[in-house]
Amino acid sequence: MTTNPSGWNASRWPHFTPHELVCRCCGELYVWPAALDALERLRIAINAPLHLTSAHRCALHNARVGGAPLSMHKRLAFDIALGAHDPAKLARAAHASGFTGFGYGQTFLHLDTRAHPAHWFYGQRSKTKWTSLGLF
Repeated sequence: MTTNPSGWNASRWPHFTPHELVCRCCGELYVWPAALDALERLRIAINAPLHLTSAHRCALHNARVGGAPLSMHKRLAFDIALGAHDPAKLARAAHASGFTGFGYGQTFLHLDTRAHPAHWFYGQRSKTKWTSLGLF
């Protein structure tokens, strides 16, 4: 793990750029190879682009957006816009790709590589949507 932009490896993560992963308020880049490897595996598995709406957040940005004090985004986590993706297929592929943290939103899927598996919903509408897919 490093915050040094020189830790970026374009050949290891060819489907992503540092620009997609930096903190939106200060440009800080956090390179966590295990998380980026899982993201690259997911991209290959679904064979379609992933639109990241959030990745790394510095502490100030995390507080400004109402993120949890211990948010995985303060290191590296990914909020992926569902867009045209099949939500069930995306979630299953994310699990198979090595993600362990899953936050189910109405229009996005939060993914991270925390030490212990965790699943949560962002409100009742999200819970209704995701449970109707037969994932749980």
